[in-house]
Amino acid sequence: MERTFAKEVEMLRRGDGEYFEGEGILAITKALLQSGVSYVGGYQGAPVSHLMDVLTSDSKGLMAELGVHTEVCANEAAACAMLAASVNYPIRGAVTWKSTVGTNVASDALSNIASVGVIGGSLIVLGEDYGEGSSIIQERSHAFAMKCSVWLVDPRVNHPRIVELVEKSFELSEISHTPVMMEFRIRACHVTGRFATKDNRKPKYSMNDKIPAPEYNLDRIALPPSTYLQEKLKIDQRFPAAIKFIKDNGLNEFFDGDCDDVGIICQGGLYNSVIRGLQQIGLADPFGNSRIPIYCMNVTYPMVPEEVTDFCAGKHSVCIVEEGFPAYLEQALNAMLRKADLNTTIVGKDVFPMAGEYQSEVMMNGLAKFVEGAVPKGIDLAPVAAVTKAVADNKALAAELLGAPIPKRPPGFCTGCPERPVFSALKLAQLDPEIGKMHISADIGCHTFSTLPPFNMGNTVTGYGLGLASSAGVKDSMKGHTISIMGDGGFWHNGLSTGISGAVYNKHDNLLIIMANGYSSATGQQQLPSSTAGGMRLPDTVVPIENALKGVGVKWIKKQYTYQVGNMRNLIKEALTSTEKGLKVIIAEAECQIALQRREKPRISKLLKSGKRVVRSRYGVDEDTCTGDHSCILLSGCPSLSVKPNPDPLRKDPVASVLNSCVGCGLCGEVAHAAVLCPSFYRAERVRNPNRLEKITHRFRTAVIGMFTGSDDPSDAPAPRQDTPEDIRVAAE
Repeated sequence: MERTFAKEVEMLRRGDGEYFEGEGILAITKALLQSGVSYVGGYQGAPVSHLMDVLTSDSKGLMAELGVHTEVCANEAAACAMLAASVNYPIRGAVTWKSTVGTNVASDALSNIASVGVIGGSLIVLGEDYGEGSSIIQERSHAFAMKCSVWLVDPRVNHPRIVELVEKSFELSEISHTPVMMEFRIRACHVTGRFATKDNRKPKYSMNDKIPAPEYNLDRIALPPSTYLQEKLKIDQRFPAAIKFIKDNGLNEFFDGDCDDVGIICQGGLYNSVIRGLQQIGLADPFGNSRIPIYCMNVTYPMVPEEVTDFCAGKHSVCIVEEGFPAYLEQALNAMLRKADLNTTIVGKDVFPMAGEYQSEVMMNGLAKFVEGAVPKGIDLAPVAAVTKAVADNKALAAELLGAPIPKRPPGFCTGCPERPVFSALKLAQLDPEIGKMHISADIGCHTFSTLPPFNMGNTVTGYGLGLASSAGVKDSMKGHTISIMGDGGFWHNGLSTGISGAVYNKHDNLLIIMANGYSSATGQQQLPSSTAGGMRLPDTVVPIENALKGVGVKWIKKQYTYQVGNMRNLIKEALTSTEKGLKVIIAEAECQIALQRREKPRISKLLKSGKRVVRSRYGVDEDTCTGDHSCILLSGCPSLSVKPNPDPLRKDPVASVLNSCVGCGLCGEVAHAAVLCPSFYRAERVRNPNRLEKITHRFRTAVIGMFTGSDDPSDAPAPRQDTPEDIRVAAE
């Protein structure tokens, strides 16, 4: 995990009369404990990864005391399947994953559980990331809620309200016998707030208090004829019960305003943005008091017809602020008003964009268009128009001063990423006439960045762990080679059970490269069944990837340390040119250098304080040798490898330079060597706490160098750059 919440976790123990202050994700966690959950499971994904990190890593002691079972699941389908515990038994449970890509995986289990219904409260915590750039798929969770007939809560970003709605969602689930989905955007997860706490509730049944006996009920099996009854119960009982509970408990909120001839209806998660937009155009104050009445829908499905019609009655125009496409809420709202014979004009996607995130400027402009079109009583429109014009003028002026659009900053591999050398090797391999260009079925994960410059590798991306399966249709129709990429996270998510087992069964003759960096890196470096880094796993709990591959019948399996670019290139060629039939798998092994550095830093500090000798490698570029063709940069793509002006006045081309952000993985030099480029890269060793012989040798070398350079200052030589964690050697003085 990238960070620890060990200190904050202590606040999860706070009870009545105390206060909690922290991030929204911790407020959600506290609310779960206050609700008396028996089990929590999930699969990490932004922006809710930290929920599982907190429960499974930092608060094991507290969970054991309360008897709460926590589990990091193999994938989202496995997480959703955990809710089956609440189908027959009055136990509360919560699961979490990234939406909507996670819901796609979980949908089979979700449909089954939603059909049969639940007795115990069941909550699905979704990391909603529509428009926020942390997911490759831009879809909304709303469609899944409607499809499966589960209720969707979109809470206003306010810690007391979030906690209350989590607790009420369990009650809503039990009253209506239906799972509840609660979506949290990135701002809700990471905003800091404060709320009054309650005592944590020990669940009725848990690890400490067992269920006395199993319960059998055929009506709770998704099998005809029971499914027909389940569908009838959805419509006749569960749906009306949900609407009544939402209304009776005031889950949605109404905020008054003096301009009561118009109104705004918004998703709960967008309420703060709406208030900020109104504030910008002078229609709300810094304390959230709006001149225009607002109906805040903390529950977006199902909608409560009586609340909608009561709010719209007497208003000639109402704006619905709904982020994303299609406009589910706007369509439902129009239908409700027509049935109620209300002539209120509904304004929505005609003033707001059809798709995309409603950022500050988008929200302000949309609300301004609504106000200017609706002309509310008592509002001077001149200041509204002046604000939007001023913003537009400033943007135009900025564009004029810049002269050209600011280049977009695409995502990319981190410095020291162990996956970058593999793509360097692939790029070099394609230069071989015997191999040539190849079709690459990419995968979800860090390696997705290979589709961007400078590698531009990856013809398709279809899903997490589906890289190999996605190549099945094209491999026999492709003149050249077809290879697939998969991370160890994708491998354990579903790559083993789908692509690999299918490839063995169907006798596919192509190449799979598994990026085994030791973590589920893209979601925050969580542990996997094959993780061994840092000694965080017991040896008997580690499942090697190689063993799993052999178990499903893969014969050709070879491992390669990724930073040996030349060896990796040769191994790729061997696999692609082999006469041996069947699936071939290369396990590309190397740990994330940043993670290694993070783990090694405290150890090195301790050694230095104790006076132990520490040797660390550093890298640099010899400016006199560098030719300035930048092939090294194009082949490695390392963000720590840049250019600077040539110190030689007779040469114009800028030379390569290693920035201080370098973690010392040595890829730049490896690439230069494998590609037979110029020998510009050098490795130096920095010795701290040197022994006596090393001190004497250093003084002698400095004196000799000074004789030839005319200087006693060794700093005149080119300076190597950042320390490396990979080549640390430690010995007692």
